[in-house]
Amino acid sequence: MEKKVKRIGVLTSGGDAPGMNAAVRAVVRTAHANGIECIGIRRGWQGLITSDFVTLDRGSVGHILSRGGTILYTARSKDFMTEEGRLKAVSTCKMLGLDGIVAIGGDGTFRGALELSRLGVPVVGIPATIDNDLGCSNYTIGFDTACNTAIECIDRLRDTMSSHERCSVVEVMGRNAGFLALYVGIAVGATAVLVPEHEIDFERDVVERIRDSRLAGNTHFMIVVAEGAGHAMDISAKIKEAVGIDPRVTVLGHIQRGGSPTARDRETATRMGYYAVEALVEGRFNCVIGTKEGDIVEIPIEEALQMKKHLQMNRYKIMEAMQLGSSAR
Repeated sequence: MEKKVKRIGVLTSGGDAPGMNAAVRAVVRTAHANGIECIGIRRGWQGLITSDFVTLDRGSVGHILSRGGTILYTARSKDFMTEEGRLKAVSTCKMLGLDGIVAIGGDGTFRGALELSRLGVPVVGIPATIDNDLGCSNYTIGFDTACNTAIECIDRLRDTMSSHERCSVVEVMGRNAGFLALYVGIAVGATAVLVPEHEIDFERDVVERIRDSRLAGNTHFMIVVAEGAGHAMDISAKIKEAVGIDPRVTVLGHIQRGGSPTARDRETATRMGYYAVEALVEGRFNCVIGTKEGDIVEIPIEEALQMKKHLQMNRYKIMEAMQLGSSAR
């Protein structure tokens, strides 16, 4: 006979992503709909070590659906990387009487969840990262909002750049992944997009793109760079040396993490939160809730951490086709 789930914990860990609050809300309300108490663990895995928690009911997660960030706060925990720290976390779970943990975050969050599961605590992961770089899920919470934020910023930047006939180099997030940069680059009609997955030939990928655009009649140019593909200041200096124009650099930085989540992120987070609790209730745990072709799927954590996601190079080809010799935006 399966053990009845009476009380669960929910936490957010790692980098914040718009939609995390929507996922927390869904976990809490689905839990209460099943007669389960829900405890919010604040500041991620560190909070589980230090017993930093708050009791959550249906009312306490009201009006957070549209809020960015996370009401549970988030942090990265060096203590949790140690055996001593993880054992303290297990002690907190026992003291609070938790029958499972829903962990919302990215790759590092899931590695922490895996370690906790090996110590006997049932866990379910929900993927939330603006980089959209987790192989276990087609989509991660926060990506759409981050893209829209970057697009809005670049559209505004283009207005002033075109007024002064300038080149702009915009750096977006994406330490090891170019999903955000490529998606945004296509959406804003960038002159060039640099991503870490595509080997950069500066003459071909930047200089010739600018020249082609100028020959097509354009007098302003937009270069989008994923942070993992190079520093915007360095790219700017090389452009100035190669073609004699003086680019303006904009690093969007953490502004991409903030803001009210889009409809897609709210809806996806809500579905994932619901299914995470359902998995715990039905005795399916130590897994990640992901999406595949729009459907919700459950993947064992160990398997999920081994999965890789590759940049869709057909999108890169589409972007190139839009650039070459085109005077259109």
